[in-house]
Amino acid sequence: MFFCYNTFMTLHDRDIREPLFEYLENEYGIVRIIEEKQMGKCRADAVMITDDALYGIEIKSDADTYTRLKTQVRWYNRYFDFNYIVIGTSHALHIDEHVPAWWGIITVEETDDGIDLYTRRHPLPNPKRKMTDKLSLLWRPELAAIQERHHMFKYKEKSKKFVQEKILEKLPADVLHQEISRELFERDYTLINEELEEYRRQRSG
Repeated sequence: MFFCYNTFMTLHDRDIREPLFEYLENEYGIVRIIEEKQMGKCRADAVMITDDALYGIEIKSDADTYTRLKTQVRWYNRYFDFNYIVIGTSHALHIDEHVPAWWGIITVEETDDGIDLYTRRHPLPNPKRKMTDKLSLLWRPELAAIQERHHMFKYKEKSKKFVQEKILEKLPADVLHQEISRELFERDYTLINEELEEYRRQRSG
């Protein structure tokens, strides 16, 4: 008598992240990946930064459902130049019904040799990305650094939104994409409190 055992392993988010980030680095070369990035009223699982673009990355492991995905897609579409959804094999049959055609799809499965990733569909440029939202991902000191490099008036007494609008008026899109990537590549989360405090001192001075 022969028995057939189902050896399928339920992959969780924590199982996927490290192999995924290594996979993306192999695919794209020099990148920086920031995890758990706030975007409006939602949070991106990860953001991949290249020299001139931001990639939003949503992970739907085998343990996840599509319950929040519709809302998440709307937020990702506002902030990022490209978007990926990374899915466990349990979602493979129906994922196309839940994300736009311009989203990339990466599948993840457990094999005898470890976790295997495959790009089922490469992302296309996101037609719904709003440059104002993308720029809002930067902190005020980072905006100030862009202003300084491009010899802009500092507008110290103005709001962050006002400064964003002035930068959008001043810089062409291709330059601004590179500037945003530059600031996020260089961002040091261990120094943010010091940088914000120094910016406030300069502003008040």
